[in-house]
Amino acid sequence: MDRAFGLRMPRLSLARLTPLRLLHLPSRTVRLRLTLLYGGLFLISGVALLAFMYLLFRQATGVDLIVPGGNPHGSTSWDAFSRALADPNISRHVRHVVALRYTEQLRRSADNLHQGLLQAGIAVAIMTVVSIALGWLVAGRVLRPLRAMTATARQISERNLNQRLALSGPRDELKDLADTIDGLLERLQAHVAEQQRFAANASHELRTPLAITQTLLDVARNDQNHDNGELVDRLHAVNTRAIDLTEALLLLSRADQRSFTREHADLSLIAEEATETLFPFAEQHDVTIETSGDTTVTVGSYALLLQMTTNLVHNAIVHNLPEQGTVWVTTSAHPKSVELTVENTGEKLTPQLVATLAEPFQRGSNRIRTNHAGVGLGLAIVKSITKAHDGTLTLTPRAAGGLCATVQLSPAPQHTGR
Repeated sequence: MDRAFGLRMPRLSLARLTPLRLLHLPSRTVRLRLTLLYGGLFLISGVALLAFMYLLFRQATGVDLIVPGGNPHGSTSWDAFSRALADPNISRHVRHVVALRYTEQLRRSADNLHQGLLQAGIAVAIMTVVSIALGWLVAGRVLRPLRAMTATARQISERNLNQRLALSGPRDELKDLADTIDGLLERLQAHVAEQQRFAANASHELRTPLAITQTLLDVARNDQNHDNGELVDRLHAVNTRAIDLTEALLLLSRADQRSFTREHADLSLIAEEATETLFPFAEQHDVTIETSGDTTVTVGSYALLLQMTTNLVHNAIVHNLPEQGTVWVTTSAHPKSVELTVENTGEKLTPQLVATLAEPFQRGSNRIRTNHAGVGLGLAIVKSITKAHDGTLTLTPRAAGGLCATVQLSPAPQHTGR
């Protein structure tokens, strides 16, 4: 009939009649698990309490849920009592009356116990449902701060790292978790800002030699009579600066990633090697280097620690007095740390300027010699290497002029096994 009229009736199915949300089990959230835990504990406690009360009542009264069958007349005590009665009619009557009363009392006690257990079971079932509902509400109330933290964390991205959870309330586990996440976000924001600033500065620094090279090449191409020897010298200087900057960036990245092998290293020997290497450079700048100190053994990368010390001494030589400058390199050992100190004479520095010297590409115009500007990463590399070795770098201006750089590292364990 349906096909004759060209109509097709839709088939009814249970899946279409049942709401979609009823076809899927609820997700196993923490709230659901806590609710089921509350309800299950209450149910187990209620059943255990009923069983315990039943055993106590049964032990005290001797009544069981099942009325024992058979005739109580056959007991030994009852036969002894019946034989004590001389008259058979009286004894028969007494046995009948006592049996009826005993049986009636026993059945009444069993019925009362049965009804009591049944009512208690119903009460336990009702209270279990109530406890589940209350557990659902309580779990939701307890987990409400966690849901707020989750919603806020989902909104935080690289563009709004300044947003914080800022969870209010008493000091508990959730508050500690929120404060920990806020601290992590604060460190992440500072790290991202530092990386962005470093990338911008690095791009600017790398663009400068490339732009100079392009300009020199354009001039040479347009001016055929230009001196090629002078052009080659200037290109060589610019290319050397670009190579130095690239190597410094690679070294800085290696120190930040901590991708190095740790071994025992003596800072006093490292300081001697660095000063010997830079001794001719110090003579060119009319700077005297004085070294002193004790054996200071730490654990780290010998190559990176040598680069750190070389950068400190090189920086102290470059940014010194025009004539008769001095650099002091000292190593010292303490119970909980080893120190490398590099001091130099020079112009008086302000604390505000000194606080920025360890930042990448922060040279300080008053401290730069015109004949050796560097790449602006010397102290930044020192800071990164020190941080990679779980140490601290402290820069303080000297009262007489110049800078005092102190590196503190952890000492090597005494039981070296050698």
